[in-house]
Amino acid sequence: MNILYVASGIPVPGSLGGSTHTVEVARGLASRGHHVHVVAVSAEGHTNLRHLWAPTQLGHHNFTIHHIDIPKPLSLLATPAVMRLVERLQPDVVMERYYNFAGAGMLAARRFGLPTLLEVNALIVDPPSVRKRQIDNRLGGPMRRWATRQCQWADAIVTPLHTTVPAEIDRTRIHEHPWGADVERFVPRPRQRPATHIPTVIFIGSFRAWHGANHGVAAAQLVLDRGINAKFIFVGDGPELADAKATAHNYPAIEFTGMQPYARMPELLQSADIGIAPFDTSKHPALQAAGFFWSPLKVHEYMASALPVITSNITPLNHIVRHEQEGLLVKEGDVVALADAMQRLITQPDYASQLGHAGRERVVAHYSWQQHCATLDGILQDIVAQRQRCVG
Repeated sequence: MNILYVASGIPVPGSLGGSTHTVEVARGLASRGHHVHVVAVSAEGHTNLRHLWAPTQLGHHNFTIHHIDIPKPLSLLATPAVMRLVERLQPDVVMERYYNFAGAGMLAARRFGLPTLLEVNALIVDPPSVRKRQIDNRLGGPMRRWATRQCQWADAIVTPLHTTVPAEIDRTRIHEHPWGADVERFVPRPRQRPATHIPTVIFIGSFRAWHGANHGVAAAQLVLDRGINAKFIFVGDGPELADAKATAHNYPAIEFTGMQPYARMPELLQSADIGIAPFDTSKHPALQAAGFFWSPLKVHEYMASALPVITSNITPLNHIVRHEQEGLLVKEGDVVALADAMQRLITQPDYASQLGHAGRERVVAHYSWQQHCATLDGILQDIVAQRQRCVG
């Protein structure tokens, strides 16, 4: 098939989670024999209005990227350029990564009568406590109507949790499907640690309240204060990073790397022994309203790298990482419980290794990008065939 994949405002290549997701899906579908054309931006925040008329083209891992560089909140302005791409490329199907102010792919597909798949990575309609929802309500709800209309147009919707999609949408068109890890790139470390190795705990993610990075830093300090010999690496950036660094400035065993390119992630994870993901939904109204709809890449990548995972005991994380099978689960926001779990795995390396290798087996079987793209391929084939039968 010839697939147009619209990821408005997402930098590809890039280091954001959305960048990784887009590249892995495009590469996975291309590896299955499809021709994939990705619409994205060349860099976060970059603007080049000339690309509205003539998108730049870049070959990348057996698929093609078409850069349309406009600010993410103005993504709908890309509609004419996407229309021209559809006319030129003649895709069999259009995929679009949902974003509040996007929808160019859905409009183009509707104009040319093409089947569509909507990829939903976040709550489509914000809860009433969110300011964006409050503004939309005052304006009469145009954003909610636009979001609902795109869902109604879509032949299929793929999302980690169906609650991201408005309740009025037919549930039979929604496919709950988690994201994954590249199990060929993220692999266990190739050799045993030397006797002098210091156990290392790693966090990868954003320094925003709901990612729980500061919980991880506080728990690391508790572990070190107990006299445990360990090292802690925090990878990522965000508004809480400065506070985290200030809090830990007297702890040389706690290292902050800042944001790192995706290409470095396998190497970083192979340098570690334990992966943490201490999410705290109390800091995120949408997660409280709809449940934990994220399918965090880092958890899958920790597992693919055979790291035992410590994460919050919330659904569906507790279905991915099962307590004392692939890792340890702790109450979200409980820094002492997080520190206790870290200490347990640091001081019981054989047990930690057992959990890590079980996690590797689980992610290969159920949570790889390879599995994700195989399922996605089947959904795309089905909606194209259904549309052809209707036309016929």
